[in-house]
Amino acid sequence: EADMPFAKTFFSPLHGNFQTALAEGKITTCLLIQAILIEAFAIAAYHIYIPVADPFARKITEGVVKDEYTHLNYGQEWLKANLSEVREELEQANRDNLPLVRRMLEQVAGDAAVLHMDKEDLMADFLSSYQDVLMEIGLNGREIARMAAAALVG
Repeated sequence: EADMPFAKTFFSPLHGNFQTALAEGKITTCLLIQAILIEAFAIAAYHIYIPVADPFARKITEGVVKDEYTHLNYGQEWLKANLSEVREELEQANRDNLPLVRRMLEQVAGDAAVLHMDKEDLMADFLSSYQDVLMEIGLNGREIARMAAAALVG
């Protein structure tokens, strides 16, 4: 059974930032939060879970991951097509929200460990997915490293 009170609390900071961005018409920020950060977070969790899942859960989870990539791709393609106009907002949205994702990963580390999912592996998989998306959008290695550093200092 879903733990909705936990989910509301867990996603509250990102949800609040999303709602603020939506009210301000900041589509780039909304896409970064929903289509990139949350989807990359989910993909990372599923990637780390699949090897330790039982066969039934593994099959279901593999199907869910495909859907998550579709959602991620939607935001990625829009940001890629509009990067020159939205770069500054993208960088600010990253500074505001990537540290929240790091805290979210830390918050679930204990639960993940019960499922034999290592916190460092989760963070590495998330950052790898996030880096791949940013590269595909059109950012260079230095820009991506600078954006990833936001998770460390935020």
